[in-house]
Parts: sequence; structure tokens; C-alpha cells
Amino acid sequence: MINKVVGNADAAIDGIQDNMTLMLGGFGLCGIPENSIGALVKLGVKGLTCISNNAGVDDFGLGLLLQGRQIKKMISSYVGENDEFERQMLSGELEVDLIPQGSLAERCRAGGAGIPAFFTPAGYGTEIAEGKEVREFNGKPHILESALTADFAIVKAWKGDTNGNLIYKGTARNFNPAMAMAGKITIAEVEELVEPGALDPNFIHTPGIFVQRIFQGEKYEKRIEQRTVRTKD
Repeated sequence: MINKVVGNADAAIDGIQDNMTLMLGGFGLCGIPENSIGALVKLGVKGLTCISNNAGVDDFGLGLLLQGRQIKKMISSYVGENDEFERQMLSGELEVDLIPQGSLAERCRAGGAGIPAFFTPAGYGTEIAEGKEVREFNGKPHILESALTADFAIVKAWKGDTNGNLIYKGTARNFNPAMAMAGKITIAEVEELVEPGALDPNFIHTPGIFVQRIFQGEKYEKRIEQRTVRTKD
């Protein structure tokens, strides 16, 4: 049995170098690999292409890598919570490929499934479709979208075992499972790391075959982007 367990985030990101492509799971600030992002900041790698649904906020998540000018290009869907992202994009410092959210999810899933491309109606007639092949299916135009893969996929799960089997919780299931399949090397950080057999196989979302490295993270902040509370009567 291959030993997939590493001691911490610093050990997990070993081999990540300048100009690599990374997938980073999570939805908003939910289910993001906080420990691994912190380790990347400390490592100081530059010129990264990051595939992620969003870009964190100014001082948390991928926003920390943007602050350090470590990201060259963002491939993402929603970036509305990050002022530094907006500044870098408008100034031309940051390359940005904005993708409809469903198309982004499917491009990641297709990459993990070994499907090189697929047709979708999303984005037809907009800038998204420029330069892409168009075909008609059932009387409706579709554009050809290519699959996405990465040198490293970095995901965060609720529970995992030492064989790499993962269970996500709530909203964290949105992008993490698809991205876990699409990395040449997949790193999983988990809140709770258990021995094989401790997880109910009926509830495993990512089989361990897709995971090469796993570690138990610590001190998860789990920040909330927009806190809305009820005012007192």
C-alpha cells in the first residue's frame, strides 16, 4: 500500500514550482484548502495559473496569493469579492479567463474523466464563444469547450482516511470532487484524518485512487464572506 500521508501543508506542496497550473477547490470561502494556500504563500512560487471558482477575498484564500503577485492567470467564474483582483485585472497585471460557472464545473469534471472537450449552449452569442467551434444540436447552437486539468489539484475535505478516500461537507462538495479527479497530483487536506475502514464506503465522495497526498490541517478559520444577521426588533 502506498503511503499517502504527509505531515503538513509544507510537505504536501513539495514539487510545486513557478509557472505551474493549480486547481484549488472550494466555493466562495467554503471548503477552500486554507493550510495549503498558506504554505504556497510562504513558498513564494510565482507565475501560477490558478483554476478556482473564485479568487477569495483581499486578505484570505487566493487573495493572499494575489497580494504577493504570485498568480499570473486566473481561470474562474466569480470574482466579485476581491478588490485586489479587480485592480490587477483592470490594470493588465493579471490575465483572466472568466467562464460560466456550470461550464467551469463541467470542464474540470471532463478533465478528470478523460473527456477532452464537449459542446454546451452556455456562452453562445457572447464573448465567451469568440474563436470557438459552434455546432447545432436539436436546433440550438452550442460551443465547444475544452477540458481543464492541472499539474496539482489542491482540495479540502471534511474527513479522509489514510488511503485518500474523502468525504466533503455541505457546500464544499461544489468544486472539490471534480477538481480532485483532474490533477496530475492531487493534494487533500482534511479536518479529520482516520484509519481505513472508519469511513462508511456508501458516503465517500472522492475515492482514494485520485489522491496522491493527504494530511490533517489545523486551525481552520472558515471565514464568512458576507455576514447577514437579523436586527433586533
